[in-house]
Amino acid sequence: MLLLHKPVNMIVLMISLVLVLQVGQSFAAEKKAPDTQNKPSMLERPLMERYVLDELKSLRQDLLLLKNDVTRDLASTQLQTADRSLRYTTDTVNNIFFIITAATSILIIAGWSSLRDVKSKVDELVDSRVRLISQGYEKRLAELEKKLRQRTDQIIQAQEEIALTNNIHSLWMRSGLESTPQSKIKIYDQILSLNPEDVEALTYKADAALELEEPQWALSLCNKALEISSEYPYAYYQRACAHATLGQDDLAIDDLTKALDLSSTYVDEMKEEPAFKSLSESDRFLALVSHH
Repeated sequence: MLLLHKPVNMIVLMISLVLVLQVGQSFAAEKKAPDTQNKPSMLERPLMERYVLDELKSLRQDLLLLKNDVTRDLASTQLQTADRSLRYTTDTVNNIFFIITAATSILIIAGWSSLRDVKSKVDELVDSRVRLISQGYEKRLAELEKKLRQRTDQIIQAQEEIALTNNIHSLWMRSGLESTPQSKIKIYDQILSLNPEDVEALTYKADAALELEEPQWALSLCNKALEISSEYPYAYYQRACAHATLGQDDLAIDDLTKALDLSSTYVDEMKEEPAFKSLSESDRFLALVSHH
């Protein structure tokens, strides 16, 4: 409040000085007036002084009212400022408490009673997420390893099959160079040791057995070949030769019919086959030859 009074006192002092100067100037002007003017009488001076004193009193009252108004306005302004500051502080504190209350409520709803629980929950969430990601990568890695292992096995198996095919092919080339049935049978046995279900090797071995005059052996080999593949025509042809050698003409003609149904390339060969000489007078054989 002392700070508010200082500006008001200064204003009042300045206005008083101005009024005193004006009054002094008016008296000086009266003294300097020409002698020709009539000087105020002794009776008029008290009236003038009274007038000046009344004016000064009125002016002082006005200044006092002005001082009161200014003081009241300044006090009201400071009060509003203080009230606004207090309201702002109160609102800020209330907002902070509201935030704390809301955060506490959320923690209570979530089942967290302290920041330690929050940290623990966050760590658990991070660990579970990392665990899920790790499991996903491990699963993908296991699948990749499985596919890679399968692919490796396929490559190894293909290499083994290629090597086996090359060995069998070389043995077939050797069998074509052999001249005796015994040598051919040895090579066919080597082929069958590499591939026991080689129908072609069984059938050619039966052909070599017929050359050794072993029709029963040849018949057994042909039956085994046909058990593996019932659509191989040369096996039927060789079995027909074995049946014809054993005197089983009807069975021989039945096998020839199946062989020709599967492949007609044996027509010329069957006409020159020594094993079929016993069938040359058979009507079925002649009809079969003439039909094809």
